[in-house]
Amino acid sequence: MEWYYIVAIVLGSITLLLLALTYFCFWSAFYTANKRRPHGEEEVHLPDLPIYSGFKKQITEDILYVRKLPHQIFKVRSVDGLTLFAKYYQAYPDAPIEIMFHGYRGTAERDLSTGVKRAFACGHNALVVDQRASGKSQGHVISFGIMERYDCQTWANFVVEKFGKNVQIWLTGISMGAATVIMATELPLPKNVLGVLADCGYDSIEEVIKQAVRQIKLPPKLFYPFIRLGAKLFGGFDLHASNPINAIQNCTLPVIFFHGDRDSIVPCEMSKNLYSACTAKKSLTIIKEAEHGVAYLINPKLYLDKARAFFDEIENA
Repeated sequence: MEWYYIVAIVLGSITLLLLALTYFCFWSAFYTANKRRPHGEEEVHLPDLPIYSGFKKQITEDILYVRKLPHQIFKVRSVDGLTLFAKYYQAYPDAPIEIMFHGYRGTAERDLSTGVKRAFACGHNALVVDQRASGKSQGHVISFGIMERYDCQTWANFVVEKFGKNVQIWLTGISMGAATVIMATELPLPKNVLGVLADCGYDSIEEVIKQAVRQIKLPPKLFYPFIRLGAKLFGGFDLHASNPINAIQNCTLPVIFFHGDRDSIVPCEMSKNLYSACTAKKSLTIIKEAEHGVAYLINPKLYLDKARAFFDEIENA
């Protein structure tokens, strides 16, 4: 066999291997089959994760409570043609509406049922969104907020169309949902949006992905380029198209941040960085002893006191 055939075979094999690695990175980080497990009326499926330790009973009670609330189901079309769904819960006529976004590979029911109760306690109604690739919403690709920020913009415009030009809106998110609402502030939003609540959000998409790679004992500097390439080749989006820390620097909307100081998934330092970079009206509350996503459950009184004071000041300005 001629030497150039050998070189071609070797190069082709390497290319296929790198392409396979790139697809594996895409599949691991961004793809979801979006399979919804059926459940009975009183049945709740919660993942067996340490962050839920001690809170499964409360979360289950909150999910069952919200399931029984009267609600409306709304849908919109995303900028890239997906049908997205949300449930609307009204506690007060003409009250401000929180548009609520859940976390990475989460569900609206699991991540936001407690949030609905918290919104009611703040005198707000709640539009709870199934993010793309979750729940009833279409799609199979999660983009860490890159495409989800446009969905946030779409839902904000929908709320104004549905509830009228005088409706007041808060954008609320937890974990990836928090990063989503922060990055959405880069986009043209209706003037009805009063501000943002960001709970345990990350300041950098790249860094939070590298953090996850580190946690499974793999070298992040080696794998991240393949993860980013996989997003481009197979997901159709660029992980560097936006970033929360850049968005918050130009944000003119008031932002209230919450984070647990024991967060093992999104380090608490990330919310501190976002708070420092924010030049708009802002507030930061660190909840002691709180793991990822359970700040409100650890200390609901402190959380509510801070949220109510911030909301009231903005809404009554």
